[in-house]
Order: sequence, then structure tokens, then C-alpha cells
Amino acid sequence: MNDSEQLDDEAPSTARIATLDSLREHLQWAVELEHATLPPYLCALYSLDPSRNPDAVQLVGGVFVEEMIHLALAANVLNAVGGQPRLDAPHLLPQHPRPLPHGDRSLVMSLVPFGPEALTMFLRLEQPALPGAPAEGDDYETIGQFYDAIEQGLRHLCAELGEREVFCGDPARQVTGGPFAHTGGQLTAVTDLGSALTALEEIVEQGEGTARGEVWDGDRDIFHPDRDAVSHYYRFQELKLGRRYRRGDTPQSGPTGEAVVVDLAGVRPMRPNPRLADHPLGSPIRTAQEEFNQTYCGLLHQLEQAFNGSPKMLGAATGTMYALKAQSLMEMPDEDGTTAGPTFEYVAPELRR
Repeated sequence: MNDSEQLDDEAPSTARIATLDSLREHLQWAVELEHATLPPYLCALYSLDPSRNPDAVQLVGGVFVEEMIHLALAANVLNAVGGQPRLDAPHLLPQHPRPLPHGDRSLVMSLVPFGPEALTMFLRLEQPALPGAPAEGDDYETIGQFYDAIEQGLRHLCAELGEREVFCGDPARQVTGGPFAHTGGQLTAVTDLGSALTALEEIVEQGEGTARGEVWDGDRDIFHPDRDAVSHYYRFQELKLGRRYRRGDTPQSGPTGEAVVVDLAGVRPMRPNPRLADHPLGSPIRTAQEEFNQTYCGLLHQLEQAFNGSPKMLGAATGTMYALKAQSLMEMPDEDGTTAGPTFEYVAPELRR
């Protein structure tokens, strides 16, 4: 797809984005989509004992950091077209299990510890679109198809209205940063069609690969500089199959490199989809969960500030992210041999400390 005239010749898309308001709406959905991945990834990450599962911590931790970058890139694109990214809102933290925002309802996200159930969920989430799959602006089957619809909308509107009319946002609202720990990904400013397409490409390639049918994400592996980085979907395949991808491997061959060691006995058995209502007011677990929710909603507020005119707040948000105490929650015994876990429930601003 090189120009807007090709759109009509391609596979039909659903919910075609034909207005600036629709584009902004879909980009807000993209912000919400990227955020929706964070709680499940955090639960899996914090359930891992780093001393017994260093490979899994490295792989899942890298995916989490890149999803934070994707969230910020989606916000940059939304800001570039005159939108206002929203993160501090109750609908961003519905009860789990939950579907992805405006995605295929069969794709359900749960809060579970690392293990086969989590890997099955993550592989479904990061599944590459098939070659030639249509763009899908709503009820999308894969994240790649959703971003294809946004790309088509950007190209169509630039051709119809002019690039300057589409990219009418304040450049001072752009958030940049990097390099980041655990990833070779970069957070770059978006000011025009070219930089917007680069941002969308970064999101999709890190998730499903540089081209549909490829394993790699286009970056270097920050932990192994002599290697190419593997996209999210194939990182989870490495954890599932117990082996690394190496140069020359394909999706068909599977990984043929060194072993990836996963010790399931070194995983904290977090209670699936915990909720505050599971425990009485004032109980130690509920008090710890409430403290976590206060901190997490404070993080969402800082991110919203960063994306709405205070880009330097990104540093404060990063500090808040590292202050999340999910690991200590997962060391608190719950019922039936499980441990407690974070509930990711929304705290209204007036109730925050």
C-alpha cells in the first residue's frame, strides 16, 4: 500500500476511518488497547521468581517495557492529529477477565500467574495477522489488522484533506525517550504522516514481526547484541517451546537455538482474577490491594498528564511504575494454596491519597 488510491483495490476493511473524529476515536482505542495488555503482563512478570526464572523474567519484562512504549507512541499519534489521550478513567480498568477494547470478544484478558494459561493468552493476543488479512477498525481479530485500519485512515485523510490539516496537533505535546532498559525500542515524536507510519510500524513489528511470516522485530537484542530481537509473539513461543530462535529460523522451523529454562515451581501461585470484594475491609490482603490500586491509578494520572502537555511527567510515571508492589502482594498467602495478587480496580481521583 503506497498511496490512498490503492485502498479500494485491497481486501475490504471494516469500520473504515473516513473522518478526523473517527481517526481520533480509533487512536484513543489504540491507547486503551495498549494499556489493556499491561495488567496481565505485570501479573505474569511479578509472579516469576527472578533467581529461578531469569530467562522468563527477561523475556516478559522486555515485552512489558515495549508495551509501555507502544502506549506512548499511540498517544503521540493521537496528539499529532489534534486528539487528547485519556488514561485516567474508570472504563480503562474494568473487571477481569475482560475483552480487548473494540476487539474480537473471544480474545479475553485475565490476571493469572506465569504458566501455560498465561502463555496461551499472550500468544493469542500477539498473534500475527495472516498475509493479506483485511484491515479491521472494529471487532479486530489481530492487533496488526487494527493498526492497518488506522494506517489506511491516515493515508486516506491526508490524501483528502492534506497532511497539514490532519497533523494539526501541538508538537510540544509529543513525548520522547530512550534507550530504555530491556529493549532496543525507541519513543519518537510524531509530526507528520511519515513519522506516524513509522510509529505504527514500530508497534506492529515489535508485536508480530517485521513482516507477516517473519520472526524478528527489526531491533537488536539488547541482552545479546550479536542477535536480532525476536517479536513478542515469537518470544512467547520461545517460552512455550523451551528454546531460542536463532538466525535462519522461521515460523515454520520453530526455534532451534539454545535452551530457555522455565521452572514452573519458581512461580508464585497467584489467585486468578482477584478482586477487592474477595476479602473483608481492613484485612491485610485487601489493604495491600487497595494500596496497589492507589499507586496504579496515580500512574495512570501521571501518564495522562505526560500526554496532555506535561511530557516531563513521563519520568515521574516511570518512577511510580517501579514503585508498584505487586511482588509483595504475591508473597501473601491467600486461599487453597494460592497467593494474593493485584486487582487493578479503579480508584476515583477524590478517593486517592
